[in-house]
Amino acid sequence: MGDDLEATIGFLETVHPYDTLPKDELARVAGFFVRKEFATDTLVYRIGDVLSGIYLVKSGGVEVLDRNGGLVSLLSARNTFGERGLMRDGLAATTAHTREDSTILMLPALEFRELIARFPAFERFFNRGRGQDTRATDISTLKVSELISRKPLSCDPTTTVGEAARIMRDSHISSLGVTEDGRLLGILTVRDLSNKVLAEGRSVQTPVSRVMTAKPISLPPDALGSDILHIMLERKIGHLPIVEGGRFVGMVTQTDLTRFQAVSTAALVRDVASAETVEEMAVVTARIPRLLVQLVGANHAHEVVTRLITDIADAVTRRLLAMAEAELGAAPVPYLWLACGSQGRQEQTGVSDQDNCMIIHNNATPDDMTYFAKMAKIVSDGLNKCGYVYCPGDMMATADRWRVRQKLWRDYFQRWIAVPSNEAQMLASVMFDLRPIGGTVSLYQELQDETLDLASKNSIFVAHMIANSLKHTPPLGLIRGFATIRSGEHRNHIDMKHNGVVPVADLARVYALQGSLTAANTRDRLQGAEAAGVISTSGARDLIEAYDLIATMRLENQAHLVRSGRKPDNFLSPSDLSDFERSHLRDAFVVVRTMQSALSHGKGAPG
Repeated sequence: MGDDLEATIGFLETVHPYDTLPKDELARVAGFFVRKEFATDTLVYRIGDVLSGIYLVKSGGVEVLDRNGGLVSLLSARNTFGERGLMRDGLAATTAHTREDSTILMLPALEFRELIARFPAFERFFNRGRGQDTRATDISTLKVSELISRKPLSCDPTTTVGEAARIMRDSHISSLGVTEDGRLLGILTVRDLSNKVLAEGRSVQTPVSRVMTAKPISLPPDALGSDILHIMLERKIGHLPIVEGGRFVGMVTQTDLTRFQAVSTAALVRDVASAETVEEMAVVTARIPRLLVQLVGANHAHEVVTRLITDIADAVTRRLLAMAEAELGAAPVPYLWLACGSQGRQEQTGVSDQDNCMIIHNNATPDDMTYFAKMAKIVSDGLNKCGYVYCPGDMMATADRWRVRQKLWRDYFQRWIAVPSNEAQMLASVMFDLRPIGGTVSLYQELQDETLDLASKNSIFVAHMIANSLKHTPPLGLIRGFATIRSGEHRNHIDMKHNGVVPVADLARVYALQGSLTAANTRDRLQGAEAAGVISTSGARDLIEAYDLIATMRLENQAHLVRSGRKPDNFLSPSDLSDFERSHLRDAFVVVRTMQSALSHGKGAPG
């Protein structure tokens, strides 16, 4: 067997679904692959070309574009492309070219179709999403439950490391959950056996409880695949347990992730996590508009697009916090950095300023508070350099009032609820969207529970919150038209933020308050409000559909601006829409106004 064939076999063993083939079949298939070398910016194929096979990136990177030149995807090692055209009529439906020097393997069409016919794993993999939503093949949008490749294997904390090693060997796995009555206590990996048992000369009779990683970070089954990618990249771990209600239900490893295409958001998070300077991070975040175009062009749901873009801001913030501690020394007392606004709701787009604050442990001394003031400046300045500009309303941790001890935060919320002035309503609206980003989360959890309970029981406060939520209105004209901006730079445009998504976000916040719901994301709040009976099923579904349309058109307009060489903003010209689009957008705004009217009259929703 030649060296090239051995190398191809070794590579295919790391690529799904080739890793499911019997060894002799894998060796046979490997012999059909044609290796091709491409220089940077070289055309692989263009729309309409007859495809002679499917392509697999061995190294380098490839851009795939739609017929309008929109970026569909950025591909790297182990990603496949060209299969969609091959499975339809044999003609390329996209254009592909390299974005760096690349080695690409091509499997002839006849052999590819034979694999589809003979092996169910290939049929499932390449037919996934065919005739459906092709987003299902993107790891970032998959639910974690879909990434679990096998039933979880676990052992008791009293199991010896010798027996645990045998279980892993016989099961061909690299990690075990350590459980007690089904509840996860820790995980044990091959690396633990190497570093903590062999390297330290421990006996094989040592209980796994002494060498396991206790209380590991975990995710629930309904989290997104992007959560796994980002946690693994940021924390440099290769095994992530999946826990539901405290019970261990599965394990996702880096090997599992090789079965799915890598996504560019993961690449950006990886680059942020490894950046040594703010300037390096700014180079990474400058790619966000391009990412926006890619995600919108691939027809991802708006809540997925904004979630993935927000994940990058979260990664930047955490990296800056780490840089601050490296410069200033370890934090003297526990603290928590939180995001509010669109980052707090995980709804960032291509246009975002920063809104943040800090909760600091009550034991902090005046010197400690000086430390956190310096930390806040480092992080806020870094965010600004990375494109998350300073908040014009100074809603940032650099402001003394938004960087205080936990007990003062408790006083803030109690005072806002007890005396709901206009300023209190505005501040409460912002702060009810808080989401922890980095630090000690428990500083917020107790405070959140207390505040929601107190606020939901205060009818006067709720009434003021309702009134505050009605200040932003949909841009509806008198006669089947839109109320556009009348003068200035954005004359004859609609503000798709303040008159589009914000009115829905305001409604959702009130529903969350009425139902004591802890979610910050607008869509999650609407779904939670329906489940809790705060609003009727018909009202919730109408409002969610209206919100989906408004938010999607906002993102599509931003992507259009980027493709046109302009900076993305929130202003949409109705004249750029078709009659069909204008009609549906107006109908969506009517739904929002109807729900506002129902709320103002004390009704849950028409229905």
